[in-house]
Amino acid sequence: MTAGVWTAIGLTRDLEPGAVAGVIVEGREWALWRGQSGHAHVWEDRCPHRGMRMSLGFVRGDRIGCLYHGWQYDEGGQCRYIPAHPELDVPATIRVAAHALAESGGVIWASFEGEAPPAPDFEAALAVRSLYVDAPLAAVWLALRETGLSSAEAPGVAEAKIVERLGDQLLVGGQVVSATSSALHIALLEPGAASHRKDHARWAERLRREAEAQEAGR
Repeated sequence: MTAGVWTAIGLTRDLEPGAVAGVIVEGREWALWRGQSGHAHVWEDRCPHRGMRMSLGFVRGDRIGCLYHGWQYDEGGQCRYIPAHPELDVPATIRVAAHALAESGGVIWASFEGEAPPAPDFEAALAVRSLYVDAPLAAVWLALRETGLSSAEAPGVAEAKIVERLGDQLLVGGQVVSATSSALHIALLEPGAASHRKDHARWAERLRREAEAQEAGR
């Protein structure tokens, strides 16, 4: 993974307080969760006890518990409670690796390697949709160029575009899932133009189909 970059991994509206989800970026698995206070987190998807996926866990307040033995971790990744030993002062070495996360423009961004750059700063936005594509992200960007729509690199983040459509600005965050699959997380900047939201969602679906068709025809 490239160090010091922000990568789109989801939409803010799709991660409610108390929710946990699994995310794959460049073939690696991560746990994405939001505590009841509203703070979101992205971690290594592995409990240090027996390796159970944290993305299968449960949120209690601002802690997440492992599904296997119920070990609970605070927002910094430190284990704070072991049900089998409730009186134990848990050693500081028992923790899950946490990574940098930012929310901006209706999109959740993560930085996995090295020091995180300044957080992205986009306008308020209205979520359009996330969708998964059976084609590499490069194929999606090629299909986008072939639409003839005006687009530019989104500032401060990796693999994301600002697309002009129907007089609106769409923030399109690209996620490399694997060498053969990708995801798009799309939000409408300046959401006063919400009347076009459904049309933008249908356009995104057409873009997905075009990228997949082109890749299948290679």
